[in-house]
Amino acid sequence: MLQCLILELEMVFSWLNLLAKFGFSDVTGIDYSPSAIQLSGSIIEKEGLSNIKLKVEDFLNPSTKLSGFHICIDKGTFDAISLNPDNAIEKRKQYVESLSRVLKVKGFFLITSCNWTKEELLDEFSEGFELFEELPTPKFSFGGRSGNSVAALVFQKT
Repeated sequence: MLQCLILELEMVFSWLNLLAKFGFSDVTGIDYSPSAIQLSGSIIEKEGLSNIKLKVEDFLNPSTKLSGFHICIDKGTFDAISLNPDNAIEKRKQYVESLSRVLKVKGFFLITSCNWTKEELLDEFSEGFELFEELPTPKFSFGGRSGNSVAALVFQKT
């Protein structure tokens, strides 16, 4: 049985419900906000998805119970932490350390970021993780140059 951890601020619906509907039987969603967990819980209850666990957790200081995951998905948490005006560099390092603690060796980390490029994310997660795959994202062109407005990468814990 695969354990999947969803790291998502304001995680209402999204990955949790999708994975549960696709048959993942051990899905955990976390948020530091009790009200976000409560709102997500009410939506999950309406959907009848009993295979999702929700926990109030600060991912920068996770409890010891938050461990052993095969997959970790982040759609916005790393971006939000990176924008913190109080020592963002240290908080990014804490994030990578927490990620390393909660994931099993050879576990996968999927990140979608609108604030970081592929190259920057490769640098941020260079210790303990290797790029497994780059996921396709929409491209745009402006002034003769093209690029992506979003980076979506899959890392594997080494």
